[in-house]
Amino acid sequence: MSTVQQNISLTGEPPKSLNGTQKIATFIGLFGLVVLALAGFNVNFPNKGLWLTIALLSITAGIILFAKGAYAQKQEGIKNDGVWFKSISSRGFVAWIAGILLTSFYIVLYFFPQFLGLNSEGSNTGVIALFDPLSRLLSGNPASQWFVYGTLYTIAIFAFGVKFIWKYRHNRYERIRTISVMVFQTAFAFLIPEFMARLNSDSFNLPYYDLKNIWPLNYYNFEQYRVDSFISSGSVGVGLLIFGVVSIFVITPILTYKYGKRWYCSWVCGCGGLAETAGDSFRQLSDKSMNAWKVERWVIHSVLVFVVVMTTAVISTYLGYDSTKYWLTKDVFLIGVGVFLTLLFAGIWYFKKEELQKDARYGAIGYLVIVISLIAMHYATGKTLFLFEAETLRKTYGFLIGSIFSGVIGTGFYPILGSRVWCRMGCPMAAILGMQQRLFSKFRITTNGGQCISCGNCSTYCEMGIDVRAYAQKGENIVRSSCVGCGICSAVCPRGVLKLENGPLEGRIESKDVLLGNDVDLMNYVSKN
Repeated sequence: MSTVQQNISLTGEPPKSLNGTQKIATFIGLFGLVVLALAGFNVNFPNKGLWLTIALLSITAGIILFAKGAYAQKQEGIKNDGVWFKSISSRGFVAWIAGILLTSFYIVLYFFPQFLGLNSEGSNTGVIALFDPLSRLLSGNPASQWFVYGTLYTIAIFAFGVKFIWKYRHNRYERIRTISVMVFQTAFAFLIPEFMARLNSDSFNLPYYDLKNIWPLNYYNFEQYRVDSFISSGSVGVGLLIFGVVSIFVITPILTYKYGKRWYCSWVCGCGGLAETAGDSFRQLSDKSMNAWKVERWVIHSVLVFVVVMTTAVISTYLGYDSTKYWLTKDVFLIGVGVFLTLLFAGIWYFKKEELQKDARYGAIGYLVIVISLIAMHYATGKTLFLFEAETLRKTYGFLIGSIFSGVIGTGFYPILGSRVWCRMGCPMAAILGMQQRLFSKFRITTNGGQCISCGNCSTYCEMGIDVRAYAQKGENIVRSSCVGCGICSAVCPRGVLKLENGPLEGRIESKDVLLGNDVDLMNYVSKN
């Protein structure tokens, strides 16, 4: 008679070893990576198109087959078991090695592309040359480091997206939004811009345009060379330029009002798409502490102010003072920016002051005073706008935020800091959408406090570092500016406590409300009597 060993550990069983399917998948995926690595060491493949196809298909098939081995034989439901026992997902040795390799890749990609084989004066070599056939097929141009990056980025979102769908196949919302980010990345961020480049000629030259990127993510969109290219390309270029402006002031506020920032951060954005798919295994690593939240709020809004100042300075450089030539002079633009920011601040302060925490009020006042003072100093002293040359501000922002923060740290540190450190701390688009969501969006996550068993799944797997359980225990609606509406907290809740809704602004439960059972109205009735 065999002995049955029962394990009563609250943490569950350590993860099992790889099964046969996963071992085969690992071999297939590694074969594709080896081909790319050999190309990186200048191994000359005779038929680059064929070998590139083999490498990319191997990587994609390996990831998808590995996911099948992990989830196909399991029942539908929560699948985040064992993450704290695996070295890769618990900041173990493998995680640090992966972080170092990813960070090194981003450093080489951004600052030393010649080591990847980029040659601006001749034929490419190395791994970039391996991608030349695909680049010429799509755009008619040789590959660059950004094409290599874009291809691998798209492959990652697609393959890990299939894995994500398999893992959360019990949740319709997760399946639909994952398909959405896969489509937006493949079509609007990768294929369409490449096809648009093929249309360029001596008389028609559109700049490379990721159609799903909106200012301030595409902080370079209003630089003079791009504006000149848009205008010189006729109605198509002018239409794209107008679309960029309308996206900022019309499309974004309307969609955020109706659906919250999730319409972009979880359904469209490539950064969010990579974090949700390839970064899913690291979502539990996000810092949930109060100190992290305080740092997050100051850092991300400082980045937003930085990009507003930088963009204002850049646009002002190609505007003149002669109103007879063009109505939008430098004076009109700078005064307009100052008036717009002042009116925006005044409107928020008058209508939504109570929605802001004390430090948010102080920060808003301080940032507004700084920006307006710098504009005033420019007129009073006649010196450089914002104390620095616009090009200096542009290069500084591009280096610190566009390269180091969003790339090297934001993605390279997935295995160490979690998958959304860029979205939490550095993305100015997330800051803008977050303010709109917090102040006037209909989106909220409702909670049924009476059903919460305090298991902590929601907080553990919130990649934005929100202590969801604290809200759920009180039955409080979650209306946080940092929430991207990914819905994972709801997907991993075993009791159905959390629900994503686009409800009315009235009747939302505040933290000061104390629930009597589940009936807020009854509690209000008791308080009044």
